[in-house]
Order: sequence, then C-alpha cells, then structure tokens
Amino acid sequence: MGRGDLSDAEWERLRPFLPVSNGRCGRWRDHRQVIDGVLHRVRTGVQWRDLPERFGPWKTVYERHRLWSADGTWELLLQQVQAAADAAGEIDWDVSVDSTIVRAHQHAAGARTGPPPAPTSKGAEGAEHQDNAVAEPAGPPGGGGAGGEGLGRSRGGFTTKLHLSADGRCRPLSLIVTPGQRADCTQFKPVLEKIRVPKIGPGRPRKKPDSVAADKAYSNRPCREYLRRRGIRHTIPEKTDSQASRLRKGSYGGRPPGFDEEQYKKRNTVERAINRLKHHRAVATRYDKRRYVYLGTATVAALTIWLRT
Repeated sequence: MGRGDLSDAEWERLRPFLPVSNGRCGRWRDHRQVIDGVLHRVRTGVQWRDLPERFGPWKTVYERHRLWSADGTWELLLQQVQAAADAAGEIDWDVSVDSTIVRAHQHAAGARTGPPPAPTSKGAEGAEHQDNAVAEPAGPPGGGGAGGEGLGRSRGGFTTKLHLSADGRCRPLSLIVTPGQRADCTQFKPVLEKIRVPKIGPGRPRKKPDSVAADKAYSNRPCREYLRRRGIRHTIPEKTDSQASRLRKGSYGGRPPGFDEEQYKKRNTVERAINRLKHHRAVATRYDKRRYVYLGTATVAALTIWLRT
C-alpha cells in the first residue's frame, strides 16, 4: 500500500456500494487500484498523464473519475459513509456554513461551450460502463462558457467558489460549486437542502440539522426566514448597517435577531473543514475544466476526510 492509498478497513467500507459489471459491457478494472489512483491525483494535483504506473492506465483512472463524478457515484459513497457515522452517533448536527475562493489554473479554461451530448451509458446503479468509455454524460450541468462551468472573473483571473456545510467535527456534509463572484447568501438554501444522510435500514434520510451557524455574509431576511420556516435554530450576527437601519425605525424596526456568542464560537468548524479540503492540492487549485468533474474532485476529498477522521 502506497502513501495515501486506501487501507483494508477503508476499502471494506466502500466495497459494498461500488458498481459491479453485468458481463455484457466488459469488466471493470480493479476498483481499488483505480480509486487509489484518483486519491493520488486529488492529493497531489498531478496531471492525469503523470500518474504512477502502479495505478494502471491513466486514461482508465481519469474516465472512471469523470463518469463517477457525472452519475453521482462519488456522492453516493460519501452519503453511505455519512450514514454509517450517523448510525453510530458520530455526527455533530450543529452545522456551520461558509464558502471559499479557489484559484482556477489556466488548464481549467477552454471547455467546450455547448452542453454535453446525450449519454451512451447508464449510471452507477446500472453499472453498464465500459472500462474506457469516452462519451460525455448529459446529466451534469455545464456548457455555455466559463459561467456555466463555475468559473468567474476577478482581479486575480479565473476563480471558482466552493460553498459547503460542515458538521461539528469539521467534516463536509454538502458541497456546491459556483463562479468565484457569486454571493455567499445566494447558495445558503441550496447548500442546506443538499444535506442528505440516509438511514441504515428503513426510514427517511436526515436533512435537517439541529442548528446552523454562519457569518455576516448570510445575514439577510431570506436566509433567516428560510431557517425559521424549517424550524432550525440559527446563530448569524447582524450586519452593522442593518442594525443601524433597524434602530432608526424605532419600534417599527422590530426586535433584534437572537445571537448566541458561545454557539457562534463553534463556527470555526467550517473554516477547519475548508482547511482539510485544501490539503488536497487538486481542490486548493482547480485544474478540471468541467464543473461537475471539479465537484467530484472535492467530493473525493470530503470522502477521504470522513474515512480518516
């Protein structure tokens, strides 16, 4: 086992949920070898063509990562690992939300401007991929230029923004990729609604945290009303200008929002989760042209954090 590869215990946690071949479309190359190759690339940020030979053909590793990013296999694996942790009572449901800017490498530019063509293979559920399939899937969003691929312009050039929620033990629960100039508050609802931890056995997946902490970027009426509507306790500081406006209105300004300073101290968990994600160099710098592939890369990094925490 090389540095960063799956241990036997980690492999056994993933193996039951991996797709299997039905024998009609060729055999899958050894899943463990390919996953180790993906983990090596996500950790080091090396170009796909420069993967060490022990992981097999680089194109096989790349295509497997691309297809599993497209059909949701990486997200399925992450949810199953989260489900096992939740069944063991190891998830702290005091959730924090934040985002981080990721510098996009020049290799991330230049994706095709048109949307992906129709699929020619089934997803992970059907497991009818060929080992070296090359067709673009139609499910993932993208196309239409840099904006459609989650690339934004700023003074520093191309940037991507990674929005996430994290549990109280600094582990990502959900991830969303947008262009770098997108405001944090616009993705507050999508990030929280993407939280989905299945139950082991019968029962609905858990989607509702016990509480949510966020910084002033999320301090607006739509975010607070959304949390009140779902019955979620929240700790979000009030902006200075909002407070001044409320005080100027006197009794018509309403009551100040509740704020628990001790609870707000736990918001550093999402900052630490971001630091853990950016230990993976392919997450800290975006090299992937397609948004769904970069989201798959970030999901693999999150999966590694859950497996090894």
